[in-house]
Amino acid sequence: MKKITPFLWFDNNVEEAIKFYTAIFKDSKVLDVRRYDESGPDGKTKIMTARFRLAGQEFIGLNGGPHFKFTEAVSFVVSCKTQQEVDYYWRRLTAGGGKPSQCAWLKDKFGLSWQIVPDQLMDLLGDKDPAKADRVMQAMLKMSKINIKALQRAHAGK
Repeated sequence: MKKITPFLWFDNNVEEAIKFYTAIFKDSKVLDVRRYDESGPDGKTKIMTARFRLAGQEFIGLNGGPHFKFTEAVSFVVSCKTQQEVDYYWRRLTAGGGKPSQCAWLKDKFGLSWQIVPDQLMDLLGDKDPAKADRVMQAMLKMSKINIKALQRAHAGK
């Protein structure tokens, strides 16, 4: 296990969440599962914790119950090279009840926040010409899912 591993508290649906996430991300795998015995929180045998990998990043999920919810205070950034990749992750992570937000942010059906960010965004926002960078920022602020071509047009002043 890595020195720092995100630990995610789920409302008794960690198994569903892991199946959802590992179907989306390449290089994903369930690494370890620990189960409650009959003395678990609801008296049924189910997963207590699971360690899993998504795109090379390890996570631990807990079936902790309804006590705590995810907030936008923590999110995971998915770096994308192409619009096709942005579209893929956006579609998959909002499937089944996820909700789009603004400026590359979304919440999946479990309430976990993600940012689907094309690599080009930071380059365009960081342009040394403040007018170009501002046009990109203004265009991005009007977007939910990022559109790379629209950002490039804003950068070019078109």
